[in-house]
Amino acid sequence: MLKLFLIYLSQADWARQIVQRWSFAKRTAARFVAGETLDEAVAVVKKLHQRGIATTLDHLGENVISKEDAFQAADEVLDIISKLKQEGVRSGISIKLSQIGLVLDREVCQNNLIRILESARENEIFIRIDMEDSSLTDATLEIFYAARKNGFENYTGIVIQSSLYRSIQDVKNLLAEQCKIRICKGAYKEHRSIAYPQKKSVDENFDRITDLLIEQSKAAGSLVSADGGFPPIPAIATHDQDRIEYALEYARKIGLDKTGLEIQMLYGIREDLQEDLVNREYPVRVYVPYGKEWYPYFVRRLAERPANLWFFLTNLVRLN
Repeated sequence: MLKLFLIYLSQADWARQIVQRWSFAKRTAARFVAGETLDEAVAVVKKLHQRGIATTLDHLGENVISKEDAFQAADEVLDIISKLKQEGVRSGISIKLSQIGLVLDREVCQNNLIRILESARENEIFIRIDMEDSSLTDATLEIFYAARKNGFENYTGIVIQSSLYRSIQDVKNLLAEQCKIRICKGAYKEHRSIAYPQKKSVDENFDRITDLLIEQSKAAGSLVSADGGFPPIPAIATHDQDRIEYALEYARKIGLDKTGLEIQMLYGIREDLQEDLVNREYPVRVYVPYGKEWYPYFVRRLAERPANLWFFLTNLVRLN
């Protein structure tokens, strides 16, 4: 119930307006958000790279309310690409299609995505399309497939959520085209008619999908690029150590090279586990968000793990 309430709060404008005025909330969110500016985020990326950790940058924001905002959001991604090129930094970029116009005008969204992918191809940068709530799943997949058919298949990947019943079939369809997939559990409130209501079932589906990704990676000889810029087919995105160890054990069982999969985590969460995996010579990529629209992202992080919420409440108590 607490998780569902926090997910509700992450989408509530009234809660956003209150919390974003709290200076302590902004300071606490800094644990999970790499600043409000691109320069701040790139500085964090460089530090992670020094620790042997690859990255993907994300300019926070979703569900823009005007076409002008959508164009501006796409321009921000182009600025990220230019900045990475200028600084000589090899990092991927994650984007949400709702941020570049999906819920406003599909054609605007597609045109913005083409602009982004053309620049990504020119500068050898990988773009991951994030998956949002289930109301956008079909449209997101359709636009992703269309981008691949337009010649961007080597420069973009997709995210699938194990919480949805449909995901196992979506993954099979995607793997038939050798798509690069990040599997995560999902952080959106979904109706039990389309999503597993119990954590155990979500975890079991996560493992089933992990098996498929690892098997396809083995068959295709898919490896992370030497410079960390491009991921292999499987990106196992979780902080759940049981899910991670399951993936690593299955990879060992079928003889997949360590660089044939990638473990992905969020900035500021389970840094001890990130370090351990790097020491064991597994590829690790950290999702590095930045920007002024940090509230929804921050509250979803609180919803995912009780330890995150405890961290926030502890800081609140100390300030009172």
